[in-house]
Order: sequence, then structure tokens, then C-alpha cells
Amino acid sequence: MRIVFLAALIAATPLAAKTVELQATPETVAWGHYDATSKPVLTIRTGDTVKIHTLLTNSPAGLEKAGVAPADVEQSLRDVYDKVPAAARGPGGHILTGPIAIEGAEPGDMLEVQILAIDLAIPYAYNAFRYGAGFLTDDFPYARMKIVPLDKARMVGKFAPGIDVPLRPFFGSMGVAPPPSFGRYDSAPPTINGGNMDDKALVAGTTLYLPVHATGGLFQVGDGHAAQGNGEVDITALETSLVGTFRFVLHKAAKLPYPRAETPDAWIAMGFDDDLSNATRKALRNMIDFLVTEKHMSRDDAYMLISVAGDVEITELVDRNKGVHVVLPKRLFTGAR
Repeated sequence: MRIVFLAALIAATPLAAKTVELQATPETVAWGHYDATSKPVLTIRTGDTVKIHTLLTNSPAGLEKAGVAPADVEQSLRDVYDKVPAAARGPGGHILTGPIAIEGAEPGDMLEVQILAIDLAIPYAYNAFRYGAGFLTDDFPYARMKIVPLDKARMVGKFAPGIDVPLRPFFGSMGVAPPPSFGRYDSAPPTINGGNMDDKALVAGTTLYLPVHATGGLFQVGDGHAAQGNGEVDITALETSLVGTFRFVLHKAAKLPYPRAETPDAWIAMGFDDDLSNATRKALRNMIDFLVTEKHMSRDDAYMLISVAGDVEITELVDRNKGVHVVLPKRLFTGAR
């Protein structure tokens, strides 16, 4: 995909691209929703880079009850909980930084989000489950929360004595505003705007492609994860605050039908639905569409190639809309196209 869009990227990127920083404050967060009517907290141009601070999805009181020392709770998190009015919260629970508008973005365009860096903001994370949420709700009819220290030098989470979890930080939620007809859309279930995809492949070095549905695009990010397993079965990962650095490139009239991503080694096509089979169908059709439009394959050959060389993976099972992605290695394509 990067080769296909190279000419457009060069043409679209301004010569004087800027780098700006966006803190997470009561005035710069969207609590629990994506909304095409939200006012942007920052407006940038294509080619600009933004360093974005985000907050974990938990309360100061909840963290302290689980064992975090009051001095270790971020002041920015306390400010958000104290100063964001109730009417501005929900229907979901994620604290998302943004929205960020990209000048000239209109429905039918595509936003390329280059994930340049992701850094840990605090030295701990948490994992928690509660009754009625997660995948095995009847097996665990109670709540539990664990604080996991993060060793930044070794990049591991100290899950328990003798158990270290390798850290691969990524943002569980990255997306643009949905179509205006969606209204204030719950931040929990991912859909055509991206959102709470919980896709652990979206680490630094990966590029995310999102279809634009509203003027300005209105990008938001949050739900930081220090690490996660595919499925995110108990409803949380290693939840933490992160700082992400992103470069944004606008592609006019690209008409991307559904979110996709690109790692240095593979292409990823996504699908979301409350039915796992339907989510899989959407992801497969998304990859077929990519292979037909960008690799100029026939639909038959695209379908066959996925079957013999692609991987269908469950991204998450717990956010009402299940997530599935299809991964296709770039090394398959040995000749010029």
C-alpha cells in the first residue's frame, strides 16, 4: 500500500511540516465517544507530526484501591476526573485525547496515520475483570484488579513472581469520527471508523489507514496497552498511559472502504461485527478488495492467496463488536506490480 500511495504522499505533504505536542487535559479529551459533531482541540495539516499524551482508562480512586500510591497517580488523570462534566462523558468509558482535525479532510478521503513512536508514561499498568464483562463471564462472577509494575529498562511487565510479560505498547483505540448518522458513538465497539480495535499489531512502525467520514477526519487516540494477547479475553490488557508520536498524511478521494494497516512485513485487513463469523467475512472481503484494487489481482486469485498464505486472527472478543484481522506477508510478492 505504501508504494501505491507514494506519489500521492509526496504531492500532499507540505514542505514546512510541523511537529506539535498535545497534552491530555479536561479540555483536550473525549470521554467515551467518537462524534462527527465534536469540535477539534487541534487542527493540523497533512504531513504534520503530533506527540499525543494519553491516559489509562481507570479512576484515581480505582487505582489507589488496587494498591497504587496516591503520589503515583497522574495529576492529569485527577484533573480529567475532577473537571470533565458528567454530560460530556460516555456512553463508553475510554478517555481519548482529541479530536484532531486535518485541514482539507472530507468524507471519501483516507487518513494515513504513521505510528512513529510509543512510549510508556507511567511505571505501572493494571489488568482487571468484572462480572458481566469479558469472555468467560459465568466462570468468573466477581471482580478482580491487579497492578503490574513495568520495567522500562528491560521492557517487561512483572506480572507475578517468575512471570515477566514482554512489553509491546500500542493504543487499543485509534480512530476518526464515524458518519454523522451514528451520533455520539460508544467508544467500546470498533466499527468502520476504527476506534477500539485492540489490535496488538498497531505498534510503533505500523501505519494505520482510516476512511474519513466527517469534515476534518477528527482523529482520537487512547486506551493505552503495554501488552495484550490476541482476544483480550478478560476485557482488559496491561492498561496504562502512553505517549504516542504520529505523522498524519491525507489522501484525497481514496475511498477506503474499511480500516486497514501495514507493518514493515505485512498488510492487515480488519473486520468488526457482533457476530464473529460476520467479522471474519468483513476482514476477508477487506483483504480481497485490497488485493484487487492495489495488487491488481482477480477476486478468485485473491481469495485463493489468502487461503494458502494469509492468517486470520481474532483481535478481540470482548467489545460487543468482535475484531478479526487478516494478515498477508509482503514477502509473497516477489516481482514488480
